[in-house]
Amino acid sequence: MSSTSHGTTPHYYVPEPSPFPALASLGLFFVILGASQWINDINWGKYSLMLGMVIWLGVLFKWFSASVTESESGLYGRKIDLSFRWSMSWFIFSEVMFFGAFFSALWWARVHSVPMLADPENALLWPGFKAVWPSMAAGTTASPAGIIEPFQTMTPFWLPTINTALLLTSGVTLTIAHHALIANQRAKTIAFMWLTVALGILFLGVQGYEYFHAYQDLNLKLTSGMYGSTFYMLTGFHGFHVFVGMLMLLFITLRLQKGHFTSDKHFGFEGAAWYWHFVDVVWLGLYVLVYWL
Repeated sequence: MSSTSHGTTPHYYVPEPSPFPALASLGLFFVILGASQWINDINWGKYSLMLGMVIWLGVLFKWFSASVTESESGLYGRKIDLSFRWSMSWFIFSEVMFFGAFFSALWWARVHSVPMLADPENALLWPGFKAVWPSMAAGTTASPAGIIEPFQTMTPFWLPTINTALLLTSGVTLTIAHHALIANQRAKTIAFMWLTVALGILFLGVQGYEYFHAYQDLNLKLTSGMYGSTFYMLTGFHGFHVFVGMLMLLFITLRLQKGHFTSDKHFGFEGAAWYWHFVDVVWLGLYVLVYWL
């Protein structure tokens, strides 16, 4: 199905017809169906959701395993490498737009929505309303109708700052591992990759404790007005991306231990590293805009 121009490596590898896309779509169908029914208190929805997740995750495991086998069999040449690089680049670009939407929502709420509610027209509806973002004045909830329970905002000290240090350190350890791989120092690469994975897990643990502290001690919830919703949407989605990136790095580390990747052919490693560095950069913006301002 493909020509071979460089030894046994195809110029552009075309795989055989695969059931994986259809099966993955089937799994996602049951996930969406189950989730939509579960939130409407229909009992069988949770079982549909679990079935869909099992199908979807099982298909992804088999699909990625097949891709790894193809790669290690020498079927991926320069053209495939370029397509992977472009695909990962566009994927990260879509993630930039994703977080850009949430950062824009935060900016719009602070700069436009809250001040607008203090206009003379709205002052007649909500007398005494304070057009101040909660993090700028203690005790301010920006709740015109008084329907939001009092809450405290999350400050950068110390949990968010600790997590910032953890992520920045993980970026350094990942870079060291990358340079070690290029230098054919596999043992050093694996050691620093495991350290990077451990830092990612530690970040998630600290964030979990931060959420517990926010709910228990600060009464900061998703229902705490625009501040609460933007806080949890931004930090929560970022935490999910850290989780996904940590899984990527974990599987890359396991592949390294099996002898996969070489000093001049390791885009699987590079793609995961690109994603992790992207997660680092997003956190820095989040750390400043959410916790400091």
